[in-house]
Amino acid sequence: MEAKRIEELTDARRGSWPAVSGVLAGVVLAVLILGGRNVGAPVVWVQTAAASFRQGSNDLCFLHPRAAHCDRLYGGLLVDGFNEDSCHSRYQSATYRRNPSRRPSPYLVSKLRSHEALQRRCGPGTAAYNNALEQLRSGKSAASPECAYVVSISYRGIGNRILAAASAFLYAVLTGRVLLIDPGNEMDDLFCEPFPNTTWLLPPGFPLAGYTNFSVDTAESYGNMVRNKVIIRSDDGVAAAADVPTPAFAYVHLNYDATVEDNSFFCGGDQRLLRRIQWLVMRTDSYIVPGLFLVLEFQEELDMLFPERDAVFHHLGRYLFHPNNHVWGLVTRYYDTYLASARQRIGVQVRVFGGMPESPELLEQITTCTHKEGLLPQVLAAGEPILPASRAKSKAVLVTSLKSWYYEKLKSMYWEHATATGEVVSVHQPSHEEYQRSGARSHDHKAWAEIYLLSLTDVLVTSGRSTFGYVAQGLAGVRPWVLYKPANSSAVPDPPCSRDVSMEPCFHKPPGHDCRLKQWADPSKDVPYIQHCDDAIWGLKLVGQNT
Repeated sequence: MEAKRIEELTDARRGSWPAVSGVLAGVVLAVLILGGRNVGAPVVWVQTAAASFRQGSNDLCFLHPRAAHCDRLYGGLLVDGFNEDSCHSRYQSATYRRNPSRRPSPYLVSKLRSHEALQRRCGPGTAAYNNALEQLRSGKSAASPECAYVVSISYRGIGNRILAAASAFLYAVLTGRVLLIDPGNEMDDLFCEPFPNTTWLLPPGFPLAGYTNFSVDTAESYGNMVRNKVIIRSDDGVAAAADVPTPAFAYVHLNYDATVEDNSFFCGGDQRLLRRIQWLVMRTDSYIVPGLFLVLEFQEELDMLFPERDAVFHHLGRYLFHPNNHVWGLVTRYYDTYLASARQRIGVQVRVFGGMPESPELLEQITTCTHKEGLLPQVLAAGEPILPASRAKSKAVLVTSLKSWYYEKLKSMYWEHATATGEVVSVHQPSHEEYQRSGARSHDHKAWAEIYLLSLTDVLVTSGRSTFGYVAQGLAGVRPWVLYKPANSSAVPDPPCSRDVSMEPCFHKPPGHDCRLKQWADPSKDVPYIQHCDDAIWGLKLVGQNT
């Protein structure tokens, strides 16, 4: 059973205590030789390290939290040189992870360093940025701009905002644009700065008044400018008509209500035309990355950046999104108190909307899924013989949900009944806000902390079509078991869940227009590494080569 193999791998990563005790013995001897008589503090340190390993520290990272084998830079995704006090999570997060990371390609690492240099050269506070703002205020596009920009509008839930920012960043890397994030909806109070010695936040005073309210009806949207012939595409999309000047900016509308003309953004000819526009403002609440893989002009670059196509968000997420110190404190205090000592940690993400009543059917779906897949043990009925409980076989369940009811039921089940395996199961829930309040500071802090906590678990059970779950699975680097919602029934589906084909998020509203044939087409038929999502059959997602 797949869950059993994961459990065995977890044990293997934790190592065998007898073997490691030999390592510690050597360390103790070295300390005694080098430290002379003043050995009290080192001996205490070794005792602490030994206890930490027994409780499940990440491999040998406990020997030194800054050790190279902890890979605090995630294979070169991150760069040394940041002030560690300003962002504890950036270099500490690797020591909390048991799941091994996918290694980024050398080309991606090199490209990230080049993009960081671009952000410093052209970002806020530079002469190039000030010149670009003046050009935007003039209403005219520069003939050969020194720097180009994409502004990502932040809206909807935190999962949507993270996926939108990651999508905009990849687009910025592919097109050589500086990424600027709208600081609204708490985006300036959740994350550390990802780029060294510059900011990714759009400063106050941006000349496009009301840009956060741009919509499908905005006259300056790329789709509307194409439709109204403000921009005229030639057959190859390279040139506009001589008497039609290139606009100073274009609004790219890639929301759920995007039109066919809006979605021409994913056509190569339109991308060649968009390259001539210095400022782009982008709105999406989704993960548009699979759509970028459909652009022929981007495919060679994307192949070099991401040889493992099912790890795109895994790398982008770990590079970009580091909890700020307040949120990181929420994460580490909860983890250390409730999760660190467990042999295995299981994350269960239950997506319910504020007005929905508690669902016994959904609870049954969760328990059936976790029992059937071997993620959690079944419980014994009264009178059945009980195996001795073993702390060595402990499991900690992290439940995240707006409601507390599901947590309470799971907790009661494992408190009131012994497990059939003798495993000790503890159930925890950090918060239950009852209603989603996106943009409220305290709510978003807790939501981001809970996404990150889920990403630190060994296995994940998520709700279908949830951006909250998508972010957690990508940061974790695991394929979750997904709880599918029946289309027209409240009955528990059979099977209750299944393992996702990829840890990549789903693009819920992909383009369905063939750029060459200019008619509807299914991209999954022609691109082997793109499939329809299991949880949203109309959506698209990236998958691995062996899927």
